[in-house]
Amino acid sequence: MYNTVKTAVWYGELRTSRGNAIVIHDKQFPEASAGRIYLYNAERDSIIEYAEEIVKNNLHDLDKKAVKAVEETYGSAWNATRSQFMQKHDGWVEANTTKHTPLIKISKPTPRPKPDEDADDKDINSEVDLEMGSESQDREFADGWSGGLEE
Repeated sequence: MYNTVKTAVWYGELRTSRGNAIVIHDKQFPEASAGRIYLYNAERDSIIEYAEEIVKNNLHDLDKKAVKAVEETYGSAWNATRSQFMQKHDGWVEANTTKHTPLIKISKPTPRPKPDEDADDKDINSEVDLEMGSESQDREFADGWSGGLEE
């Protein structure tokens, strides 16, 4: 019965009243919604999300000979479908398998040097003129512009 503990890729058969289908489960698939699993359905050549409670009793292991036959018959289709699925869900897989790293690195503030009280001979050009350009800014805001969007 369906047991993915032993192998990374599980090959089995889904037996239903509609018929039987070869299915493959890969541990590297992203985690499905709660109570659901992803299985590659060889008959449909697609990866389908199944309700685990419904299908788990209908999943049956294949013997070694049947696994080899499935790999030969569906191997290339399985690999192609798996690659497309993993690319489509790449962000999910990455989010679930990588450790979270913050986007902004917070570091300790560097201490500011104490102002030199004996610095009477400062360079005049190093001072910032806060009044420079303020007249043009006053004219801009005199029109009543508040910086918001116009209606």
